[in-house]
Amino acid sequence: MTPDFRQKAIAICSDKIAKKGEGVGLSFYAFFKNRNDDPELLMQVASWWIKTHQLDHFEKAVKIRGMLQAGT
Repeated sequence: MTPDFRQKAIAICSDKIAKKGEGVGLSFYAFFKNRNDDPELLMQVASWWIKTHQLDHFEKAVKIRGMLQAGT
């Protein structure tokens, strides 16, 4: 996952938390537009989410933001 994308994903998590509260959940699809214009990046993020961390489809945004901030 690129540093730029990591920062974008952190911002998306923070935005969702600000709008919907600490309990809001999201999937890795929240980081992408409805159109898949970068399949390689989508697969990198899916791999990070599913293979590396074995996360459920929906996870708490605060958890994901923390993981991204920690660089895991």
